Amino acid sequence: MTTARAAVDLDVTGPQISRHLYGHFAEHLGRCIYGGFWVGEDSPIPNERGIRLDVVEALRAIRIPNLRWPGGCFADEYHWRDGVGPRAERPTMVNTNWGDVVEDNAFGTHEFMDLCEMLGADPYVNGNVGSGTVQEMSEWVEYLTRSGDSPMARLRRANGRDEPWRVPFWGLGNEAWGCGGNMTPEYYTSLARRYATFCKEHDGNRLVRIAAGASDADLRWTHTLMASATSSNTPEPQASPFQAISFHYYTHAGTGIQKESATAFSREEFLRTVAHAADIERVVSAHEAVMDSYDPDRVIGLVCDEWGTWWNVEPGTNPGFLFQQNTMRDALVAGLHFDVFHRHAARMRMANIAQTLNVLQAMILTDDEGGMVLTPTYHVYEMNAGHQDALSVPAHVVAAPVVTIDDVELGALSLSASTTDGAALISLTHVGVDEALPVEIDLRGRTARATRARVLTGVDATAHNTPETPDAVSPVPLEASVEGGILRLTLPPVSFATVELALEG
Repeated sequence: MTTARAAVDLDVTGPQISRHLYGHFAEHLGRCIYGGFWVGEDSPIPNERGIRLDVVEALRAIRIPNLRWPGGCFADEYHWRDGVGPRAERPTMVNTNWGDVVEDNAFGTHEFMDLCEMLGADPYVNGNVGSGTVQEMSEWVEYLTRSGDSPMARLRRANGRDEPWRVPFWGLGNEAWGCGGNMTPEYYTSLARRYATFCKEHDGNRLVRIAAGASDADLRWTHTLMASATSSNTPEPQASPFQAISFHYYTHAGTGIQKESATAFSREEFLRTVAHAADIERVVSAHEAVMDSYDPDRVIGLVCDEWGTWWNVEPGTNPGFLFQQNTMRDALVAGLHFDVFHRHAARMRMANIAQTLNVLQAMILTDDEGGMVLTPTYHVYEMNAGHQDALSVPAHVVAAPVVTIDDVELGALSLSASTTDGAALISLTHVGVDEALPVEIDLRGRTARATRARVLTGVDATAHNTPETPDAVSPVPLEASVEGGILRLTLPPVSFATVELALEG
């Protein structure tokens, strides 16, 4: 077996890894909201005010930092006034994007804010630019965040909430290049400036206005948005009307989204998947380079508010509900993504996996009888929780085996590391499928000892959890030791691992 070698500079602290890179996304899509978060007050499943309690407990355990809602494509056909007031009086609508089903608006603004408070998560509200109005979005911000005697504050009180909420994140539409309106970047950028202007900051509630940006590496969107953000129509320089721009990146095995099985795949499809996941480094770097050319001080943040794998739905389920299983392959995609996000923490301020429950690369799968399964991806989030708001430190693979697919060579080992409060956390992703990988990591700059090491793996890349086998893929202890400043461990094939260190000096 070839030994991989790496180095971590524990005394060279870099940018803070924002906890919001571990954000989540809950759309009115399939069973993410209804049957996922929301079961209703009359459900036999334990709930508080209609919100499912075991789901809340599981998400609190991974320190969920923020939750994006109500979409996605759904956001640009959602009108917030339909989802406030007595539930029995709320109008219905048809969710034309996802299954063409009737939406009864039982879960609206107050229910979402109640959920965020239960989770301890910051709300990320995505406004309607595609079919809404500037006034509608402006009034939603006022409704949520203004105290005193204003029309929307009075309406909120009439609907049962006296004090305003704190809502830091605000999305200016979604996928304006597609389901959000099929716009050109030039047209959308003008709209985004206008909408952002009327999203006011009430009573000290600071807004991060997030402009909807590119799909993958479509740099035209980034150029157009950044040129507008750094220009001004006034003699004196003005701050950007938006504080971040987004992009979306979905992973598949080479033939496109929603075209391949989540659980039945070949070695080649596995390798194409991890190669596509690793390619997000190129995409982030490209957007970052464009942003740096306009904003060298990195005032404006980059947000990947939709990412994850997108496979065929499980057999027998509604194609519009996007319900898919979650395997060890998906967990490795998450591990690779987080290594990239950590490396680019100076520019990247937020990321939101799609989606939290029962949709695409979910944390948790639930059923209507009260069953709940934690997925392999959930365990990556739990094992990586110590990176949230920690300081990134340089972590380099010096030598490692490579895997090759379609003439593309990909390192079999990826890693990242951070430090906080006299401790360090190292994350390692091993995508090799054939044999275990011994690893030696030179821990430079500070004396360290290993306090806990864990590994996530399965019988192979298709391993996943079910109600019958909920722990088929779950973290187990991993042997790791530090001698002479060298951390030694051995990674099984297709595995994700974390090592916690205590630091001295």
